[in-house]
Amino acid sequence: MRKKILLLLFSILSFGTNSFAQYHKDILGENFVQQTIQMPDDYEGKVIITIVRKEAALPTTKAILYVHGFNDYFFQKSLAEHFNDAGFNFYAVDLRKYGRSMLSNQYPFQVHNLNEYFADIDTTLQIIKQEGNHEILLMGHSTGGLITSLFCHKYRKALPVQGLVLNSPFLDMNQSWFKEKILIPTVSFFALFSKKTKIKQGISTAYGESLLKSHHGEWEYDTTKKFMQSPPLTTGWIRAIHRGQRKIHKGLDIPCPILVLYSNRSVYGNEWNPEHQIGDGVLDVKDIAKYGKRLGSKVTEIEIQDGMHDLILSKKEARDATYQAIFNWLKQNQLN
Repeated sequence: MRKKILLLLFSILSFGTNSFAQYHKDILGENFVQQTIQMPDDYEGKVIITIVRKEAALPTTKAILYVHGFNDYFFQKSLAEHFNDAGFNFYAVDLRKYGRSMLSNQYPFQVHNLNEYFADIDTTLQIIKQEGNHEILLMGHSTGGLITSLFCHKYRKALPVQGLVLNSPFLDMNQSWFKEKILIPTVSFFALFSKKTKIKQGISTAYGESLLKSHHGEWEYDTTKKFMQSPPLTTGWIRAIHRGQRKIHKGLDIPCPILVLYSNRSVYGNEWNPEHQIGDGVLDVKDIAKYGKRLGSKVTEIEIQDGMHDLILSKKEARDATYQAIFNWLKQNQLN
């Protein structure tokens, strides 16, 4: 309770009673605006988050907050436009040490406990409410789906959102039995003593090639914010993810309606081929289906034919199916 009171006091001191004046034009243009919020320092020093907003054309009290995945930042303009057209004010947050919020004193994406992100989400939700929004949805992609699920479980007794949408959530490691059952738990234990040890990732650029217009995809984004190959993981990051996923596997008790979306297939291989554009090249979709059911009592799972890992960046038929699934679910749960 003391921590929540301190966070609330800090947020009031940080952005006052009128956050509108702090917005300025975002890198996405087209009526996207952003503001930077300074958070309390952590083990690497200064910490900021960046809130991006695009308002609906007509006044509304409905809003959605989008939380990106690992090695990612918010750039999906069409997602904002779809929700604006449906009468929602759209918000996204670049979490600490990601995208617009990355600082020179920080190692990209470094985290010791996923709870560190809860202050980022809570602060953003407070701003959204200050700006007159009373019906709020939360949406998370990949690692953002893991984080938002844990956030909703933690604050389930006074949940600040009315619904949770998960786009290919990172509910389990997509690794071999040996790595998942032996190696990762060992690294997680080692991180108790050394959280900064770096572990190289694979060399594949197939997923990035599937997205970027300059390769085989349809999209343009800043590859200094979303790298073709992410930097080595740290033992601290692995421990944080491992502990968060263990909580998911034991089962959560999120009280609001939950929509879990995922592709109908996973694809593998380091070299790009057309299969990478009709399947999830990052996670095992069977894991998502298995553990998604454990998030709460009001879970709806929908498989998207030929969807990629980020379903809203899939080919047109798959992303259209994704949007249709989301808005049908909102209507069915009276959240539209």
